[in-house]
Amino acid sequence: MWTPTRLVERHVPQLLTVVGVGPDAAVTLLIRVGDNPERLGSEASFAALCGVSPVERSSGRRQYRRLNRGGDRQANAALHRIVHTRLRFDPRTQDYYERRIKEGKTRRDIVRCLKRYAAREVFHLVRPAQP
Repeated sequence: MWTPTRLVERHVPQLLTVVGVGPDAAVTLLIRVGDNPERLGSEASFAALCGVSPVERSSGRRQYRRLNRGGDRQANAALHRIVHTRLRFDPRTQDYYERRIKEGKTRRDIVRCLKRYAAREVFHLVRPAQP
């Protein structure tokens, strides 16, 4: 019987070495990559597919970015789990969070940046596995 862990270990074992990436999140992201190979020309297209590409927003005086509300919600949820696991257990992510809070960023902005970083990291690990 195939389990998510065995599937990921067979196809992309380096994905499980990334902090915060568990078997369920890895399988979800691999399925999204496999379902849409024609859409993945760059890491930006993968981020858009996962719904973590930044979208410029403006309310007159204030310029800011928000996450793309499009994209695959399950892939976005997998990246969300990765980021929140890193915020709890990864010292580098915790240091980044503290530094950005001191810069005046909101938690939502920080999570947006971390999701984009996680998508970039996953894309570079998964991309060589494609034909």
